[in-house]
Amino acid sequence: MTVPLYLADSTAREFTATVERSLDDRVVLDRTHFYPTGGGQPHDTGTIQVVGDSDAVAGDVEDDGWTFAVTDVEKTDTIYHYLDGSAPPEGTRVRGRLDWDRRYALMRYHTAQHLLSAVLLEEFDARTVGNQLYTDRARLDAEYPKFSKTDLADVEAAMNDLVDDGLPVRHYTLDRETAEAELDTERTRIDLLPDSITELRIVEIGDEDDPFDRTACAGTHVENTDEIDEVTVTGRTTQGGDKERVEFTLADM
Repeated sequence: MTVPLYLADSTAREFTATVERSLDDRVVLDRTHFYPTGGGQPHDTGTIQVVGDSDAVAGDVEDDGWTFAVTDVEKTDTIYHYLDGSAPPEGTRVRGRLDWDRRYALMRYHTAQHLLSAVLLEEFDARTVGNQLYTDRARLDAEYPKFSKTDLADVEAAMNDLVDDGLPVRHYTLDRETAEAELDTERTRIDLLPDSITELRIVEIGDEDDPFDRTACAGTHVENTDEIDEVTVTGRTTQGGDKERVEFTLADM
């Protein structure tokens, strides 16, 4: 089973690992920093390069240094890394390198989405029911009849104030039973998670004693809200059933 290193450290740009399974154009690694698509956050891309002197390398791949592009990362029973060629054999030592510009953009947008969810809940009692992140924009669906232009302007101002405040972002794990007993389940959105998830990764933004946002989330995030930079709320659309979609962008870094 692949160890998801990205859960403990979102800042690592490269890592070493061993191929545990080789399946045509995809591999399973014993550990990875590549984030698989999930929770509204797209997968990472980058490269996997053959390194080291493992027995599996000799005679089976071209030579030490052979590099594959990682085109997709999916999590089902484990984490699969899709490559742009025939996968190296089991036992091969590799070095993974993330496309950091893509990852960092998604980290900024994911953290900003947390701020948007918290602002909408705090100011409008509008609960987040879905989101989708991209490297140049993001959208969030909330339970609310209709936001006005004034509402959106107020939301944008509130988000930018939180960015300017430079709030710390941190995470920790908590067993589900404790989380449901001790945390605000509406704010943390624990009820949206499958029952099979028994250990939760909690992400907090702000003061440790009284965080502005506290959410169960397995995504990647920046370490401080000042890394998000300027937020622009670009519009809204009604999704039906008293559900609104809010779209936003971030300033280019």
